[in-house]
Amino acid sequence: MNKLYDVIVVGAGHAGCEAATAAATMGSKVLLITMNMQTIGQMSCNPAMGGVAKGQIVREIDALGGFSGIVSDKSMIQFRMLNLSKGPAMWSPRSQNDRMLFAEQWRLVLEQNPNVDLWQDMVNRLIVQNDEVTGVETSLGVVFYAKSVVLTNGTFLNGIIHIGEKKFGGGRSGEKAATGITEQLVELGFESGRMKTGTPPRLDGRTINYSVMEEQKGDENPGKFSYSTDTVPLKVQRSCWVTYTNEKVHNILRQGFDRSPMYSGRIQGLGPRYCPSIEDKINRFAERERHQLFVEPEGWNTVEVYINGFSTSLPYEVQQEALYLVPGFENVKMFRPGYAIEYDYFPPTQLQMTLETKKIQNLYFAGQINGTTGYEEAACQGLMAGINAHLKITEQKPLILSRSDAYIGVLIDDLVNKGTDEPYRMFTSRAEYRILLRQDNADIRLSKIGNEIGLLPLPRYEAVKTKTKQTEDFVNFVKKTSVLPAEVNKLLASKLTPEIAQSVKLEQLVLRPQLKIADFMNEVKALKEYSADLPELVIEQGEINLKYAAYITKERDMALKMQNLEAYQIHDNFDYSRVKSLSLESLEKLQKIKPLTLGQASRISGVSPSDISVLLIYLGR
Repeated sequence: MNKLYDVIVVGAGHAGCEAATAAATMGSKVLLITMNMQTIGQMSCNPAMGGVAKGQIVREIDALGGFSGIVSDKSMIQFRMLNLSKGPAMWSPRSQNDRMLFAEQWRLVLEQNPNVDLWQDMVNRLIVQNDEVTGVETSLGVVFYAKSVVLTNGTFLNGIIHIGEKKFGGGRSGEKAATGITEQLVELGFESGRMKTGTPPRLDGRTINYSVMEEQKGDENPGKFSYSTDTVPLKVQRSCWVTYTNEKVHNILRQGFDRSPMYSGRIQGLGPRYCPSIEDKINRFAERERHQLFVEPEGWNTVEVYINGFSTSLPYEVQQEALYLVPGFENVKMFRPGYAIEYDYFPPTQLQMTLETKKIQNLYFAGQINGTTGYEEAACQGLMAGINAHLKITEQKPLILSRSDAYIGVLIDDLVNKGTDEPYRMFTSRAEYRILLRQDNADIRLSKIGNEIGLLPLPRYEAVKTKTKQTEDFVNFVKKTSVLPAEVNKLLASKLTPEIAQSVKLEQLVLRPQLKIADFMNEVKALKEYSADLPELVIEQGEINLKYAAYITKERDMALKMQNLEAYQIHDNFDYSRVKSLSLESLEKLQKIKPLTLGQASRISGVSPSDISVLLIYLGR
């Protein structure tokens, strides 16, 4: 076997798969080490990708040249665009996926990349010399050397699974925990902590009565994640279903609280705030008489069903008794109970913006090891770690996305500068520039970057340039085209918006909130003829650019002002104690995180605007 690599990636979850593929595609020789080659790309929790803000991240990964979007499209069983009743900044693509097909597609991606080698084993020690990682040692005693190492250990670092009063070591149900790495990193001076997450029981779909549930179908005209022509929208979709808990269910669950590891104190780590367990929900929201449960199929051909909203670590018999009282589950059979898992993570303030650790050169962390939760958050970190590992060892400029470039930039900036003491999940509300960071324009924002670093193929970038030109031309056409009262007044009256008395530009009517471009397709002959051969996404994006032009301009101006602070660079050896006017909290945070720019310093929790003003004056001098 080859024992010398450019990049070693430890762990083959969403972060590991993206890291390995990115570095390999860019030209690095990569070794991906996983404890079980049968669980590469495993969807450990729900069989779905995307959602609010998460769907934007999947599109951004795809625009840069990553594979999460393509893999999701090829394993999709349902597609929905969420939040269509709100503005386009909130629109978020989401898919239900075939769990087994998703993992298979990821494995095929890896196996088809000639620069990726695979090795099944547990890494339990890093080889570190002079504060630089040079390789790894496995439980079999095999040593592999590399120029850089990316750790994507997920929930496996000293993982403990809890089901009621029972607990046992494991990184996932049926899989052992990983040991050794945490202890070594702590010895090297890293700070570690504990976090907790959970998963619901899996049920036998043959024993569910769907007739008493609400059907949740996919979109009538489904979309997809990837901008690539390698994937196509679904023709046939599988439905999900919705049911609800009730007071009887809650009473049964409350009876098991004394045996819940969360309430008995056996679990020390904090769980995800925005995806609480069912026992946490009925405790925190005691006034609610019911909670929504989503009944999600695990794939095209399996009868296994995932119960989204019923994450729990209560004893399995309590889980079963409570489920019997949920409408539709009166005779349900359980395949496996829900459980909680507690695992080690490393506060991400110990990282640089490239996701390289500050203490050990060429060592990168990505995914849940950084305190995040969610496939999409992990995947984008893996992508960025793989990219930056390759760029560093080839002596190229690192790739750091700003908060106005991508949700990926928001996520990494939040982690590195603010840290997290609970599982971090992305939301649109975390981004200041939501109108700029829409799901429909991720390719326009990021494809040039992906192509320049050697990740996105040139034909895909050329297609983006074509789309951009078509969109600009369409916007100009709408601005220049005039319409007559006879063409549109009947439509305007039907939409309860004032009729026009003379010829006006079509743009003026499109800007009315009651009207959409689609409304004019059959009324304005010139528009219909011009749009006949245009892709639907071009028309959609053109309309967004027209309707929200003022907001887009305002956010761009705000982003440019913030970029001015990024121009003030700070040397990593800068001694903040020399700046006498800084507050004690600010001094402590700045010394710990060591920001590289004044803009980064301004986003550190505890650093006030007055502290930035002081630094601005000091650096200016």
